[in-house]
Amino acid sequence: MAGLLPVLDAIDRAREHGEVTGGLKAVADVLENHLAGLGLETVGMPGEPFDPTRHEAVTHELSDTVEQPTCATVLRRGYRIGDQLLRPAQVSVAEPPDRETSQQPPSHPA
Repeated sequence: MAGLLPVLDAIDRAREHGEVTGGLKAVADVLENHLAGLGLETVGMPGEPFDPTRHEAVTHELSDTVEQPTCATVLRRGYRIGDQLLRPAQVSVAEPPDRETSQQPPSHPA
């Protein structure tokens, strides 16, 4: 099953560029539905809490819009079958600023 993940990645990239239409869309849909029927599930959705056991952090940013480390963007979907992780999702992580350091005035050199 892991050998098909690059095929799914190629379909995702083509879909992002609007190139999955017609016959290719039909093939992609059948493949994805068949793999889902065999138990393949995607890992990583924007907005879910960051979990280092399921996500690989590729970039990091501070954000006032989150309360905990959160997957801001999914750069590459991850996959699992049941409890077995085939590949972690590559994500951009947003994290709240550190409250203690953000409330202290900046230090000035003497």
